[in-house]
Amino acid sequence: MFAVYSVPMVQHPYLQTMPRWISPGRFDSYLAAAGGDHSKACELYEWNAALSAASFEAFHYVEVVVRNAIDVAMQRHLREADRGIPWFLLPISSNKTVQDSIDRSVLQVRTRLRNENSSKEKRDQVIAGLSFGFWVNLLGPKHEQLWREAIHKAFPHSSGKRHDVVTALERLRVFRNRLAHHDSLLAADVPFRLSQMIDVLGWADPDAANWLADNERVTRVHADRPSPRHDTVVVPARDAWSLYESVSAYVCQAGRSFQPVEYLAFYSQQQIHAEVPKILFRLDNVDWTVGEVNRLRATGQARDARVADIIEASRKLGWTDGRYQVFGLTAPGAEGHLTLRRPVPHLARGRGSAFTQGQRYIVRDRLRRAATTADV
Repeated sequence: MFAVYSVPMVQHPYLQTMPRWISPGRFDSYLAAAGGDHSKACELYEWNAALSAASFEAFHYVEVVVRNAIDVAMQRHLREADRGIPWFLLPISSNKTVQDSIDRSVLQVRTRLRNENSSKEKRDQVIAGLSFGFWVNLLGPKHEQLWREAIHKAFPHSSGKRHDVVTALERLRVFRNRLAHHDSLLAADVPFRLSQMIDVLGWADPDAANWLADNERVTRVHADRPSPRHDTVVVPARDAWSLYESVSAYVCQAGRSFQPVEYLAFYSQQQIHAEVPKILFRLDNVDWTVGEVNRLRATGQARDARVADIIEASRKLGWTDGRYQVFGLTAPGAEGHLTLRRPVPHLARGRGSAFTQGQRYIVRDRLRRAATTADV
């Protein structure tokens, strides 16, 4: 008869001290995500640090390409080669307050370089020393004329609309600041931010987008998360369900945050619908106009044509002009699509008892087995 040995669970080597190093309050979010497993929470914290590093590495490509693309556009616009004076030392804005802000930013960089070593105060060093926020501000509404005359040339493959470019860059700037302050990424949709980075580079140069796509480590590190996560978002669908049935899409307000998920479920009429589509793509800040439909159809790209169809269908259902976020979803029978055996009823009744009034995250496998929403 063979003896049966139990394999002891391997504990994290710094299980006792890590919470103190990073502070108990900060550690609590990782502990909650790990289901109360302290050792797994330590692994999650280390994974979060690795994901932050991979994301910052990806952002390196974005920051360098964007600032250099704008720099080239401004050099040409202000005829720097003919004048022999760097464009950032010339007047850019007729608005004194705006120009003073630009001058202060440039002076701060020049002063820092001069104090470090007088030989470092060179043109390229000043360009590299200007913050990402400086470049984003150059695309702000106070520089609409500058966009039309020059900066749009830095993004020849974009929609041509300043608002589209600056909105994407501003949201990436906020994400960059999260990385710089070592914030938790547990609830951040990092793959979506990566897709935005690739899109922005593609607006400047498609080869640059391919460069990032070929070299980024975010996808691999994100997939190595050491503890399970919610993979499905449930959204209220009083109006959204009919749009999904029409064009296999979900549309919501621009800028709305979502955790990283792979599936989207619809809740309405006191139930989670049986069709649980897989998310094929997600786009934010889409211009919901007839003009944008025409522009998208003219690109000849399959995804753009799909978005154009969604815009047209939603407008017929009452969506008005504005900017929205759109999810392209699978249709029943498509690869990866989940169809439950039956809708999952929500039995609770009364004021405030709805399963979700905003969005709620669940695990797809539990949804597959659920008899009611109490099981998810």
